Amino acid sequence: MHIQVTEDGPYEVTGSVPLAKQSIGADGQGQSVRWEQGAEYPAKETYRLCRCGRSGSKPYCDGSHERVGFDGTEVASREPYLMQAGEQDGPEVTLTDAPALCAFARFCDADGQVWSLVEMDGQGSAVRQEAGNCPSGRLVAWDLAARTPLEPDLPPSIGLVEDPVQGVSGPIWVRGGIAVTAADGTDYEVRNRVTLCRCGASRNKPFCDGSHAAIGFRDE
Repeated sequence: MHIQVTEDGPYEVTGSVPLAKQSIGADGQGQSVRWEQGAEYPAKETYRLCRCGRSGSKPYCDGSHERVGFDGTEVASREPYLMQAGEQDGPEVTLTDAPALCAFARFCDADGQVWSLVEMDGQGSAVRQEAGNCPSGRLVAWDLAARTPLEPDLPPSIGLVEDPVQGVSGPIWVRGGIAVTAADGTDYEVRNRVTLCRCGASRNKPFCDGSHAAIGFRDE
């Protein structure tokens, strides 16, 4: 399974990667608390996902990037996650945080912000859950003694994020350690979860920076 970023064009996905909608589920206060799987797309060995946000056949590419002159220049750091992340040690778990990777899913705000919870006794499970729900992997909880990441078990797949509370469509959620290669042939670090921009507006391409919320992106 592999994702190739193309120059000023779509993501080329190979290896029969499952594709489905993934919605951010909220509680009564509108806080992000769970993931809800939606419709699955027909299985394909290869497919091209829109990166410019302008395709008339979303989530698939229809060549609109050429018509609109999309600039897909990749500016994201190529450094490994831990080189980008800060660390916060608590009494039960450690939390690492790479803010540049934020995809604005807001799981970190539920039941008290995760950066406060990590400092409290008895909140290790809550920190692990909030960090584990972060689609971009900006946040990672770590076992304090073993210094190993407490990662969710995610099967290799791609989710198309929907955010009903904000009324927008979010990023492409790449799960389960699928390799992503830049247009110039450089391999990004393989991670359990990353989010790729599909609205075309991110300033951290190819990764999402939450711009879909600012521009009110919808994939309909």
